[in-house]
Amino acid sequence: MFKRLKNCYNTEDFRLLAKQRLPGPVFHYIDGAADDEITYRRNTQAFDDCDLIPNVLAGVESIDMSTTLMGHKMAMPLFLSPTALQRLFHHDGERAVAAAADKYDTYFGISSLATVSIEEIGQHYSAPKMFQLYVHKDKGLTQNMIDRCKAAKFDALSLTVDTIVGGNRERDLRTGFTSPMKLTAKSLMSFAAHPSWALNYLFGEKFELSQLKDHVEEGTNITLSVADYFNTMLDQGMDWQTAEDIRQQWNGHFCLKGIMSVNDAIRAADIGATAIMVSNHGGRQLDGGRAPFDQLAEIVDAVGDRVEVICDGGIRRGSHILKALSVGAKACSGGRLYLYALAGAGQPGVERAVGLLQNEIERGMKLMGCQSIADLSRANLRYR
Repeated sequence: MFKRLKNCYNTEDFRLLAKQRLPGPVFHYIDGAADDEITYRRNTQAFDDCDLIPNVLAGVESIDMSTTLMGHKMAMPLFLSPTALQRLFHHDGERAVAAAADKYDTYFGISSLATVSIEEIGQHYSAPKMFQLYVHKDKGLTQNMIDRCKAAKFDALSLTVDTIVGGNRERDLRTGFTSPMKLTAKSLMSFAAHPSWALNYLFGEKFELSQLKDHVEEGTNITLSVADYFNTMLDQGMDWQTAEDIRQQWNGHFCLKGIMSVNDAIRAADIGATAIMVSNHGGRQLDGGRAPFDQLAEIVDAVGDRVEVICDGGIRRGSHILKALSVGAKACSGGRLYLYALAGAGQPGVERAVGLLQNEIERGMKLMGCQSIADLSRANLRYR
């Protein structure tokens, strides 16, 4: 069925809109995951094994959905995770996501593999900003990105710790996805079938990895798969001392993205992290690993009084966010939940997707009998 933005009411609707608009390789890069994609599917299915128990007659005419995360009060307990290559999905890219975060007064992040510069984001958008740092073998490049984020007054640094090597993303292998896109007979046919996307990609603003272009050719002028980029460009010797050194260099709100074990959560707290993102990279790295929501309670119990715990991954509904908050997460985040909307309709799409989720959170809290996030607790939950 032909999809239009006005007929999109949930994440699956936006997914179908993106599939309609994007060439196959680009869509499957967003939509795909590692190996058999078991962990990817479980990330969302985990929420289905948990039920909400509402209370009634609670006087919920006015509710407070705000939370404070990494030094900033957000209007709702959901923010937009940093993701790579966004101008490949829509020519507005990170600018659209930043504008939506401004509108809804919430955190957003940009990646080391972003397609808009740190400086532009820092100058033009007021929402609290997080930078997702990949530690490169080129230590000068890593330091350069940290220094630029400081100069641009980013609010938090998020060190990604689960990409020591690239995951086995078989959809990308089958479609031949690379950054930038290769111009082959097969890709040109896919471009021709999606003319609006193709015209913007071929004749619009040049695609680039804005943080990397002055240091490496790969990804901007030399085509490379994301897995090959991780395998060849990132520092596989990164360890806890590396993380602590970066935290000290940054000397501000510091988050570790990709924490899944209690032991690692404790070590993150020990080195002084402000927050951790309980995340498996959207199921794109280790297939067969635990889902963030499945692992959330153990981690909250171990370190929830020492660091801010964020549940990242698998979120498709406001009710998922309420379940994670009830377990003890300080906030939730996700990538695909806005990337499908970005790919399908640019800034208006992202704003609609975030607005719908905000409405679901508000409606869900009222139906749960909660006047504020503090009213949510494990007493509201039962597991099947």
